[in-house]
Amino acid sequence: MTDANFLEAGFDAAADLPDLDPTGPSRFFNRELSWLAFNWRVLGEAENPRVPLLERLRFLSISAVNLDEFYTVRVAGLRELAQAGNTTPAADGRSPAEQLVLINEDARALMMTQQRVLTSLMDEMDAQNIYLERLADLTDTDRTYLAEVFLNEVFAVLSPLAIDPAHPFPFIPNTGYALALQLERRGDKRPLQALLPIPAQIDRFVRLPATEGGQRYLPLEDLLLLHIPDLFPGYKLKSHFEFRVLRDSDLEVEDEAEDLVREFEVALKRRRRGGVVRLTHSAGAPEKLKSVVMAELGVHQRDVIEIDGMIGVNDLSELVNDARPDLLWPQFTPRVPERVTDHDGDMFAAIRSKDMLLHHPYETFDMVVRFLAQAARDPHVVAIKQTLYRTSRDSPIVEALCEAAEDGKSVTALVELKARFDEAANIRQSRRLERAGAHVVYGFLDLKTHAKISTVVRREGSQLVTYTHYGTGNYHPITARVYTDLSLFTCDKTLGRDATKVFNYLSGYAQPDTLDNLAISPITLKPRLLEMIAAEAAHAQAGKPAEIWAKMNSLVDADVIDALYAASQAGVKISLVIRGICGLRPGVKGLSENIRVKSIVGRFLEHSRIVCFGNGSGLPHKKSRVFISSADWMGRNLTRRVETLVEIENATVKAQITSQIMAANLADVAQSWVLDAQGVFTRPALPEGQFAFNCHRFFMENPSLSGRGSAGAADVPKLTHTED
Repeated sequence: MTDANFLEAGFDAAADLPDLDPTGPSRFFNRELSWLAFNWRVLGEAENPRVPLLERLRFLSISAVNLDEFYTVRVAGLRELAQAGNTTPAADGRSPAEQLVLINEDARALMMTQQRVLTSLMDEMDAQNIYLERLADLTDTDRTYLAEVFLNEVFAVLSPLAIDPAHPFPFIPNTGYALALQLERRGDKRPLQALLPIPAQIDRFVRLPATEGGQRYLPLEDLLLLHIPDLFPGYKLKSHFEFRVLRDSDLEVEDEAEDLVREFEVALKRRRRGGVVRLTHSAGAPEKLKSVVMAELGVHQRDVIEIDGMIGVNDLSELVNDARPDLLWPQFTPRVPERVTDHDGDMFAAIRSKDMLLHHPYETFDMVVRFLAQAARDPHVVAIKQTLYRTSRDSPIVEALCEAAEDGKSVTALVELKARFDEAANIRQSRRLERAGAHVVYGFLDLKTHAKISTVVRREGSQLVTYTHYGTGNYHPITARVYTDLSLFTCDKTLGRDATKVFNYLSGYAQPDTLDNLAISPITLKPRLLEMIAAEAAHAQAGKPAEIWAKMNSLVDADVIDALYAASQAGVKISLVIRGICGLRPGVKGLSENIRVKSIVGRFLEHSRIVCFGNGSGLPHKKSRVFISSADWMGRNLTRRVETLVEIENATVKAQITSQIMAANLADVAQSWVLDAQGVFTRPALPEGQFAFNCHRFFMENPSLSGRGSAGAADVPKLTHTED
């Protein structure tokens, strides 16, 4: 790929940064600030005129949910380090305290922008006959209707609480939302401070009677304010404010826990009571009442943010519904691969004919469920092994595993209890599997098992054949509708043996001596990556074509970044598609002038992990080496998790990844942001009316190469990465 190709894709020429020390910490971007930059891009989609109106409202909500999790995990951890006096710098040289100052400044700006975007979206929604009303907008008919709603659907769930020595300040959980009230008794004017927690079990927005086919909503807090006299008879409201709490949600587990499940159950209860890391409140809060709330919650002023607008923007997702399909993404139904249809739905027959790579959500995740459900009912199947990192509450995969175990098949499930915020769900699933008779194991206490592997052993004649599934995403049928991920189905003996060795490692701590195809964290994956990057640099130095394409969620690991810098300096052309955090500084003259980074944020959440090496022949090429992985290039994935890196050797699947998936991602303009040497992401500029290639639309309209059946793959479009 030439520099001209980079420029055509919206990349700038290499920047000369004379003050940057190519060996110092400034060669890295800060991880936390890079994450905030990603969330700014998510919020940017809420302002993107190409995105339907209600989907923009959804993006606004997602940006708020993301920020909540960032505070409860990352900011909470940094705060603990700073309070303990830890001054150990991050890769970019900043101490925890220095990072917190910058995070606070950027996050406050982000929250203020959320309010500005919400105001703009509400104006557009008004024009579409969708209204978010306030108390002043209500008619007498509305008030009569709301009185019934309050009495029948809300009143019984509320717990109004006085704040005085006889009534201790209640516990407000993480993301808890409440009204703080200053009341006055009628007659003697005796003051009363009170709290009204707003139950999470009730929808945040109350649907009002609509006129002329429109939609009208009232925030729940306004309904409660309207009915203060019913909650505190004899009192009138003098002043109030709304507030919302975020708590430290990191999880600590004793290293020597004898019963891992029980220890996690106890730890989950401790998480609920973590310290407050952020308090947001509505504008105009009475100082005396606010001081009481802050003191009771133990909040420092630096962790308090006043919002002139809506508290709890994340709840806006409730307003995104199917009543206005014209304001949503056009409906899309995932494809069933032709190869599976050709074999009358028989997954084993389809896989036997040739390796098959499915690209979710464009090819339905139901094929993964069908693979396991068919295995559960097949009398020739003798054993199933499965990793479970995240899955749905009523998981059809867990259902299939239970059915197989109850049918007498040997079922081993590796359930990762440390999947953040899914610990409780995974405990429930593990109990269910145990009751069905499955062997449930939890892997390593000090390593998360993040690999996505499933094996089915089937008796065929006198042989046992292993069918294997390797994925880049979780076994979660709900998120698979919006996450882009890859599923490789194969009955290749080498890949089957490697998968079995990994399961033995997880269940019996038997570290595999050799793996024929796979590389796994924390043993061989990072060394394999560094070796392949160095090999590409050697090709460049020998005057051969040298190129690396990679796609992932996050790139942070310092050793990998330095290896990419060295490859760039050797002449390797490196194109990276990094959705979220990127610690690599691209396009710096003398350091990374051959590295370009883009981020795709659009209708689907980019989640697949891919890396392609030209192998002395450039990209795309049949001699290239192509891998899919469960791992991002972060320290935690490469050294503190069990992950897989799978080399693709089937020619059709390799072509699918390089000439379809990666080429389309690199060619995308409509949903892309380009990272510059200063750390700023910008959208590629396009002349008015010019066509902007959209990779998500391309994938929705064109089937995957390896999923094609008897019709063949000849008529499936391929792309080169410079095509637009």
